Amino acid sequence: MIDYEIFSKINHLKEREGLTVPQIASELALDPRTVRKWVTEPFRPRAACHRASKLDPFKRDIARMLETHPYSAAQILQRIRENGFEGGYTIVKSYVRKVRPPKSKAFLTLSFAPGECAQVDWGSYGTVPVGSTQRRLSFFVMVLCYSRMMYLEFTVCQTMEHFLGCHQNAFHFFGSVPKKIMVDNLKSAVLKRILGREPVFNPRYLNFAHHHGFSIEPCNVGKGNEKGRVENAVGYVKKNFLAGLDLPDFSALAPAARNWLDTIANVRIHGRTRRRPIDLFEKERPFLLPFPENPFDVATVSQVRASSQFRITLDTNRYSVPAEYAGLSLTLKAYPDRLCVYHQDKLICRHVRSYDRNQDFEDPDHPRELLNQRKKARDQKIFMRFLTLSSKAELYYRKLEQRRMNPHHHVRKIVALSEMYSSDDVARAIDDACFFEAFSSEYIANLLEQRSRRLPEPAALHLTRREDLLKIKIQNPDLTIYERSHRGQKK
Repeated sequence: MIDYEIFSKINHLKEREGLTVPQIASELALDPRTVRKWVTEPFRPRAACHRASKLDPFKRDIARMLETHPYSAAQILQRIRENGFEGGYTIVKSYVRKVRPPKSKAFLTLSFAPGECAQVDWGSYGTVPVGSTQRRLSFFVMVLCYSRMMYLEFTVCQTMEHFLGCHQNAFHFFGSVPKKIMVDNLKSAVLKRILGREPVFNPRYLNFAHHHGFSIEPCNVGKGNEKGRVENAVGYVKKNFLAGLDLPDFSALAPAARNWLDTIANVRIHGRTRRRPIDLFEKERPFLLPFPENPFDVATVSQVRASSQFRITLDTNRYSVPAEYAGLSLTLKAYPDRLCVYHQDKLICRHVRSYDRNQDFEDPDHPRELLNQRKKARDQKIFMRFLTLSSKAELYYRKLEQRRMNPHHHVRKIVALSEMYSSDDVARAIDDACFFEAFSSEYIANLLEQRSRRLPEPAALHLTRREDLLKIKIQNPDLTIYERSHRGQKK
């Protein structure tokens, strides 16, 4: 059983727009048998079991009042209370709606020439997981008014860069640009609407339109029906594509949407035109504007300041910049898919844009300068400590440099040895190394180690008690051998 509102829509489409029963059924998502019944029969509300109500004694009076004047439910309540009604406003309002059902508005069907116009709009459909968070799922739809050719793109933002980027991607999809685009009164397109005055367009959208050669036509306030083609398309996306769709994550939506456009949406028989959009598009294509050679820069530009941890922040996420730009004012250009950071006119880094939240993204090259600075400071501190070890330490360092032996490496090792051995021992080792021209931290280490080994003290001589050993006689050595050797050297 249908209500009076659906009954009115069926008869409006039949009598005013001249649609057939199958077309009406497709437009209102009804069974053709239901439509066929109510185009020939008067409306009869469903019979219901009647319950006694406080309003029953006053229903005839209410009907009489409504016949004479279009009173509101509040006005009727005031009058019947004067006659003894003790009920509330809700029951009166509900009965007035049944007696005087709201009339459905009649709308003119707009016609468009090939290439003349496209309509755009945003749609929303629940949330989708992105990384560790949930984001609202939005989708952008552009429909060519003549052919009904559709473009669909999913995002998790409806910001300006996404709005312009989706337009640009749609133009690439069609391979051309419509002469006019109809939009709702979105802040991305229209900043202000004052009755009787020209709308104030968003300057970014106006520049985008001038770049591509199309004009902007906003709908009148509260007249969303003026862009009924795209509104129907938004509903079609929800019912035919998104309903019951189970995708693992947001990244899977783009290829799935493109496949749906190519295999279903743009190759179906359209309920109004009775033609496939892809076929009518071939007729419409020659009348569209060519795509400009130079792409429009859709980025949103803002000024940011890098933190002491050389980070900038966008949408709760932190992105690194080269460490030497910490604390400086930078220019951030945010695209739908990437971020570009500039210092004055120089591009200093890029990042893939993330739609997760509270994440930190660091380029491994960005801390390099800071690490180099810290290493230089550490090396300088070690070198100054090395110079205090000996008066010949500077000479030793110059000799290391002359031999290209990576002097910092040897200096660090010698300073480390000074923590293990006394300062006098280290100084002596450096002096000896200079004397013997042995320039190496390994030589210093060997000297210190050898000198640290103390020979054991000689033990006391204990004579044996064996008397036979005391009787041993040791012969005097023959010293003449040395005299013979000396005479031989003289010869």
